[in-house]
Amino acid sequence: MGERNALNENLERGLEERHIQLIALGGAIGVGLFLGSATAIQTAGPAILLVYAIAGLMIFFVMRALGELAIAYPVSGSFSAYASEFINPLMGYLTGWTYWFMWIVTCMAEVTAVGVYVRFWIPSMPQWIPALAAVIIMTAVNLIAVKAYGEFEFWFALIKVVTIIAMIILGLLMIIFGLGNGGKPIGISNLWTNGGFFPKGISGPVMSVVMVAFAYLGIELIGVTAGEAKNPEKTISSAINKVLWRILIFYIGALTVIMAIYPWNQLGTIGSPFVLTFSKLGIGAAAGIINFVVLTAALSSCNSGIFSTGRMLYNLSLQGVAPKRFGQLSKSHVPMFGIIISACFLLVGVLLNYVVPEKVFTYVTSVATFGAIWVWGTILVCQMKFRKRLSPDQVKELKFPTIAFPYANWISLFFLAFVIIVMMFNHDTLMSLAVAPVWFGILLIAYYAFGFNRKFTKK
Repeated sequence: MGERNALNENLERGLEERHIQLIALGGAIGVGLFLGSATAIQTAGPAILLVYAIAGLMIFFVMRALGELAIAYPVSGSFSAYASEFINPLMGYLTGWTYWFMWIVTCMAEVTAVGVYVRFWIPSMPQWIPALAAVIIMTAVNLIAVKAYGEFEFWFALIKVVTIIAMIILGLLMIIFGLGNGGKPIGISNLWTNGGFFPKGISGPVMSVVMVAFAYLGIELIGVTAGEAKNPEKTISSAINKVLWRILIFYIGALTVIMAIYPWNQLGTIGSPFVLTFSKLGIGAAAGIINFVVLTAALSSCNSGIFSTGRMLYNLSLQGVAPKRFGQLSKSHVPMFGIIISACFLLVGVLLNYVVPEKVFTYVTSVATFGAIWVWGTILVCQMKFRKRLSPDQVKELKFPTIAFPYANWISLFFLAFVIIVMMFNHDTLMSLAVAPVWFGILLIAYYAFGFNRKFTKK
């Protein structure tokens, strides 16, 4: 591991604490909260709050495991490098390329979304123009320097945070003081008066678990930033420790306010809950405001996707399981070739919108959920393997040990397995499980066809 760590030292440590904090926060808050939350609420009713809380705790356990590894080994390839070191080179190869693929398909969807959001203001504009502009601008930002990526991500995340906090505060004023409701407090009875807290029984929360897991996709990005953080020991640990209460405030807080103001069974039919809340206060531009927020959220996802895929290709090159060219850095110490190749695949995504039927595109992007579960599970297993190598005295010297080890790991792995089981009972998510074996089959064929197995056997 020491050799690989040294190889990563060419990357510039240009990400400051404020960048890392907002990257961690932005990674936990996606477009799904603004637009997809109504679907999750329709599936489970108010009980969706429990699902977000349980899933959030599991993700926190994953992040603490990642934090222990990231601070002990702050490398840009993160979980791919850890899998190669602590499990085997094949696992590092599979994890790195799967994470790359996960972000590519996620960003293809986000780039498509950018076109849709811009057409809200300019209906006559062809959808591909904003999508192409998004790819070009975000690629340029990532090529400048890692600090440019961090700066853009800081402001993108701040827009999301300010919007959610404003919605929560204004919502509480409506609930407690009747703001926008003629001075009559709305109260919180909507949380249980429309069929109870569990209106769909236990099956509703169970079926919603996949949507909730998908909402947290991207939170692990903080591990990829470790190789370029100025003071990883301080910044990474601080950001990870704040993950849990941020989930409580931004997901559970926002959804509690929304479901207190509006009956849960109306939310799926009357538009974005955020637009509704601002509109109720007489803010005429509510739809435009939220459209701007989700546009920045989509750009943020595209920005992070280009960043993480470039770093993953860089580290795969250092491991010897990707072309050597991806291991070369530009004068500003960014993996230029990895970034450009990833951006080219996003351009293919822009083209696919017009060639491939929409449903097929949905099936391919849904594999991102499986990719996230694979990566989270790999992090937990890597951390357990890492601990096996340590003596009791070395464990005591760990700078950021995970909590409740090994019980938290096993509980989280059980939860991830449960999510995969639930995916089998939904037609769309079942398709993503069908795509996964095909993807791994292609990777394994390439692994043996290019002789990567012989390379590691010789060592």
